[in-house]
Amino acid sequence: MTWIEDPEFAPDRPFGPQTLPYGVLVTGNGPVVAVRVGRHALPLRGIAGALGPRLAELVSGDSLDPLLAAGRERWQELRERLTEIVAADRAPAGAHLVRTDWHTLVLPFTVADYVDFFSSRHHVENVGRIFRRTTAPVPENWTHMPVGYHGRSGTVYVSGTDIHRPSGQRKAAGDLHPAFGPTRRLDFEAEVGFVCGGEPASRVATADFAEHVFGVALVNDWSARDVQAWESDPLGPFLAKSFATSVAGWITPLAAFEDARIPLPGPEHVLQSYLVETEPWGLDLRLEVSCNETVLARPRFEHMSWSPAQQLAHLTVNGAQVRPGDLFASGTVSGPERDQRGCLLELTWGGAEPITLQDGEQRTFLQDGDRVTLRGSAPGPGGTVVGLGEVTGTVLAAARR
Repeated sequence: MTWIEDPEFAPDRPFGPQTLPYGVLVTGNGPVVAVRVGRHALPLRGIAGALGPRLAELVSGDSLDPLLAAGRERWQELRERLTEIVAADRAPAGAHLVRTDWHTLVLPFTVADYVDFFSSRHHVENVGRIFRRTTAPVPENWTHMPVGYHGRSGTVYVSGTDIHRPSGQRKAAGDLHPAFGPTRRLDFEAEVGFVCGGEPASRVATADFAEHVFGVALVNDWSARDVQAWESDPLGPFLAKSFATSVAGWITPLAAFEDARIPLPGPEHVLQSYLVETEPWGLDLRLEVSCNETVLARPRFEHMSWSPAQQLAHLTVNGAQVRPGDLFASGTVSGPERDQRGCLLELTWGGAEPITLQDGEQRTFLQDGDRVTLRGSAPGPGGTVVGLGEVTGTVLAAARR
């Protein structure tokens, strides 16, 4: 029994007491930090008395920034206290539930830095065969380290934000000169993001991953494939990626995924010592991506070749710091089956094999008005399910210069 009267707040539902993700809602009193309970949200400022002053000061503002900076001990203390509060048979003083779909979610933390990786072998092989037909699909360096690039923190947007079609240079095969204009090959990428916190640190060991990662959120790293193909030789993605990255408004604590941890496939050769894991940080996450309500793919995170702990270790091994608010993403999650491919580039094999939506329309890449939604979940304790907040965005026409 619990004082929360919501049929979705149950152990057999994704946003039951085993999940408790954090977000920031816009209410009549301004932005407030809240925890999700089923279809409702519990603003935390109102129950400050039940939290006590040490915890209340971390969640009484308008963002998760103070909580991210507080570190793992406080994260765990708050989660345990909230678990007690939501499981009680009586509501604490000041408690007030709001329907999550009646309020606007805003970006819940200040994004400090953003890094995107390239860690699915299936994605790497497919992209290599599509873009680099005359060379080996998997670069040699990719088998030795997590490959990634730095993105723009200023274009990370919360779920629900509309995305304008970007413009850039593109050059099709046979063209004498490049053209400039809106991308004709707009794509999504189904990814998993990791929100960092704790004390700033460099050279983070894989064993210290949980000290520096607060939570997990789905990410859609929108991509302009024709711009990417032209600009990525010799360097990596630039305008093709930097225009927009969508992240879930609900951040599920890393602590909720203890029962989802799995070992990754073994490496094909001996790794550098800083990439060796003493405990597994692969995650059994099940993703689903849809366009206009048509499910296109169900990627599985278990097929990734590099874990988030290895990604963080590589990100910081040169002395670069990880700081509260840093966000790094897994790269496109793809599996061995066609319906596990995490982007249209793979699903349509570079546009050569159109897919058909429920309304009978076909797509090779996204059109204006298309709405892309990512959902996800993981196994929780005792056979429960841990939910990941959805990421959604609608494509708008290119903005006029």
